[in-house]
Amino acid sequence: QVQLVESGGGLVHPGGSLRLSCAVSGTFFKINLMGWYRQPLGRQRELVARITSRGMTNYTESVKGRFTISMDTATNSAYLSMNNLKPEDTAIYSCWGNIYGFQYGSQDFWGRGTQVTVSS
Repeated sequence: QVQLVESGGGLVHPGGSLRLSCAVSGTFFKINLMGWYRQPLGRQRELVARITSRGMTNYTESVKGRFTISMDTATNSAYLSMNNLKPEDTAIYSCWGNIYGFQYGSQDFWGRGTQVTVSS
């Protein structure tokens, strides 16, 4: 069906930057929304940012002004640019997409996640 594959995680010092990428592949007609969620160790998963196919975005309060979500509809990819990273940003970051296919309608799909660690 549909696969989402993340890349770009890693270890960074506080104040540093990372850019996560999410590539969507498989059989589908349209990407409705894409987003990034994160789950710190021992805590619940939380929404970081979402973007619609028209480019409307929303962010969780703690990342506003530091993170930017974007989507490239030509390549079916989403990105999360993260600046001024803090230790509390450490988590597994997962890509999410609400994607429409003629065979299955609109469904949620998830990537496997990529680890982001912010530490000195």
